[in-house]
Amino acid sequence: MSETRWSFDEYDVAGQGLTSHHFRVVDERIERLSIPFRYAWPSELDLMAQLAGMTLSERWSGWKREPFTSDSPKHISVWEKPAV
Repeated sequence: MSETRWSFDEYDVAGQGLTSHHFRVVDERIERLSIPFRYAWPSELDLMAQLAGMTLSERWSGWKREPFTSDSPKHISVWEKPAV
C-alpha cells in the first residue's frame, strides 16, 4: 500500500483460488486490475507429476536451497522424467 497504490487478495479456500486486486491513481483517476489465480499444494503437484511419469528430484523452500518444511510459505520443486 502507498499513497497512490492499493492491493489486496481475495481467497477462495474451497476452490483453491484467489483473485489479486490492484488499484492505482493515474492522472487523478483510479485504475483497477484484478488477476485470478489457482493455487495447488506441493502434494497435488507431486501427484500430477507422477501421473505424467515423473518423480520428485528436489524440493527447497527458496532459491538458496533452504530446507522445505511444513512451515515453508513457498517451494521450488524439480521433477524428472526417467530417460527412455
